[in-house]
Amino acid sequence: MTQTVIPQFRMTDARRSVPFYVDGLGFVIDWQHQFEPGFPLFIQLTRAGQTIFLTEHAGDCRVGGAAYFVVPDVDACYQAFVAGGVSSIDPPADTPWETREIVVTDPDGNRLRFANPVSPDER
Repeated sequence: MTQTVIPQFRMTDARRSVPFYVDGLGFVIDWQHQFEPGFPLFIQLTRAGQTIFLTEHAGDCRVGGAAYFVVPDVDACYQAFVAGGVSSIDPPADTPWETREIVVTDPDGNRLRFANPVSPDER
């Protein structure tokens, strides 16, 4: 299935945010745009088939956004993120709505929730 919505997050410093997403969370930069050196940066990144935008353009969106990523194995994500040096992360937890989730907060306060469904039998 093709992704039909791309979440966009505001970053205030690409030198801080891009390594967080690439080295810490395992996203890959698909492309980036900057009108000229010193101007705000706009980047598209993808991880496991899920794409996001990061923007330094103040008018695009505000900091403090959120997105929900459905993944096959949230525990594997957690281990990979911790191994990548991510410390602003909640450990995996089962929810009353039958998912297992982690919440990652990026350097600007954007919240990324990663989750996988859990059947009642697995609880």
